[in-house]
Amino acid sequence: MRLDRRQIIAAFVLSGAAGSGTFAQSDYPAKPIRIIVGFAAGGAPDALARIFAEKLQQRWGQPIIVENRVGAQGNTAMAAVAKAEADGYTLALMPIGNAAVNPALFPNLPYDPVKDFAPISQLANVENVLVVAASSPIRNVTELVALGRAKTASLTYASPGAGSLAHLAAELLARSAGFGMTHVPYRGVAPALTDVLRGDVTMIVAQLSTAKPLIDSGQLRALAVASPERSKALPEVPTLTEATGIAGLEAVSWYALMAPAGTPAAIVAKTQQAIADALKASDMVAALEAQGARPIGGTPAELAAVIAADMARWGKVVREAGIQPN
Repeated sequence: MRLDRRQIIAAFVLSGAAGSGTFAQSDYPAKPIRIIVGFAAGGAPDALARIFAEKLQQRWGQPIIVENRVGAQGNTAMAAVAKAEADGYTLALMPIGNAAVNPALFPNLPYDPVKDFAPISQLANVENVLVVAASSPIRNVTELVALGRAKTASLTYASPGAGSLAHLAAELLARSAGFGMTHVPYRGVAPALTDVLRGDVTMIVAQLSTAKPLIDSGQLRALAVASPERSKALPEVPTLTEATGIAGLEAVSWYALMAPAGTPAAIVAKTQQAIADALKASDMVAALEAQGARPIGGTPAELAAVIAADMARWGKVVREAGIQPN
């Protein structure tokens, strides 16, 4: 039986409260902490994890180690954290995909993002932008939609893999605007962008941190951002909702800090407060913005609500489009 939003939030609250009486808040941390990242060093998840690790290390005086465990679209790493001791010394940098998309995408997911984790805090959002090659005849989203509806051209879109947010965002646009495109999946964003740049594929929805240098150099043309509001980095570029007149065309990549279920509530609260304090620092905001990220923060309950909403939203897209993992 599929859980509704209230049940998901309640399950998260219970998952984080089980051990609340066994530790004193002042006892933590007394040794190094690991933040597990399910993607390779150098990418957006790794960069964000290291930014927050540095701040927590400065605050607590304990080493905060970022550990990259690559495999199965981040599922291997999340499963490892789910099975770790619930003592606050093993945490997960969890992207939206692992929290809210993969439960619908993978029938045998090796972890349950609700039952196996205690939410701590959202960390940051990374904006996504719809781009085409600078040489493309498509100048804006209106022209893209018109071409798709007219069926006079074969439109394609790249993604770094089936079920990625890039895949889902393009699928959401096509379905909402009433036209068809062919998905061309790649193993990673670099080869996907290469083929878009060559004009072999029509478009891609890419993270702004990755696409911005190519936009600035004149190699890519930005058609719209998939955010609730315009990006400070691309103020002249409309949102997808502005460009189409269709509400709800948003696809924001967010990242959160999670602990194994049963982690004492005092430790969760202390870590969440440390994140909130770090996000007030101007150098922290600058470091995030340099990665194309926007600081978010928030409470465990707020994070649980975000996960519940996105599980429902993106799960519906996955099911209706019949998306299967690579």
